[in-house]
Amino acid sequence: MRRLQERNVMKTVVSASLLVLATAFAALAGPTEDGKRYAMVPTAVIYPGQIINAGQVKRVEVTNPNFAGDYATDFTQVDGMITKSTLVPDRAISVSALREPFAVTHGQQVRLIYSSGTLQITALGMPLQDGSVGELIRVRNADSGLTVSGTVLSPGIVQVVSK
Repeated sequence: MRRLQERNVMKTVVSASLLVLATAFAALAGPTEDGKRYAMVPTAVIYPGQIINAGQVKRVEVTNPNFAGDYATDFTQVDGMITKSTLVPDRAISVSALREPFAVTHGQQVRLIYSSGTLQITALGMPLQDGSVGELIRVRNADSGLTVSGTVLSPGIVQVVSK
């Protein structure tokens, strides 16, 4: 059962990593098959910390040949992302102004997993910071009080990193 859970966690990590890579490559993409370039723009002000959804953005054609940067070109790059800064209507959304939603939040209990060979130890912990999938965060072990570092595998699960 644990091996099945570990495989599911690893599949989640791999899927998230592939999505991040696809987003990065799409941001660098040039013209589409119709020869036009597009950018995603907000239809209203979107404030830091808000989740972007379909009703808040639209895709527009880029007509300025000198326009360049890490702007989002497709809805899949912005859907469900959290804004790090204020997004203004009709201005291209910079990919660097977005982040993945946190899978682990400060103060919410998580499951810690430590693996070494065939040994696997699980414990409860309290994150000392927020973290998205794949990020390294600090977590306090609820039983021992020790602070450890770990990688966020999925919502509520942190893989402890060996020293």
